Amino acid sequence: MEEIRAIVLDRAAAVADKDAAAMLRHNAPDLVGYTLAPPLRQPAATTESVTAWLDTFEGPMSMEVTDLDITAGDEVAYCTSLNCLTATPLGQPESFSLWFRSTLGLCKRDGRWLVTHEQTSVPFEMDGSFRASTDLKP
Repeated sequence: MEEIRAIVLDRAAAVADKDAAAMLRHNAPDLVGYTLAPPLRQPAATTESVTAWLDTFEGPMSMEVTDLDITAGDEVAYCTSLNCLTATPLGQPESFSLWFRSTLGLCKRDGRWLVTHEQTSVPFEMDGSFRASTDLKP
């Protein structure tokens, strides 16, 4: 489980380093992604697509991982966490912090754990407005 913990924390550190290649280093080529941004299912991320996303922010970025819970067998594992992305969009005077839920599925391939499934989500208000609840904190 320590290897999986290290992968999760390495991915978070790669965001802070704005290192697109490092952000993808633990991903399986056939990763299935259900992330915050449209469409409903993300195509495989590339260094170019991640770099383009990183380029929409200026200054430092960070990714905090909390409440990390890992369940692992010999060949398959999953983990859940609450994460906080902090960044400043280009042209904006202030940064934002967004807490979101993360679930990663991992498979061991050739002796190495790889992320094969990634799902991130933000709760939404159930009052009929369907507004994303972006102000929540753990």
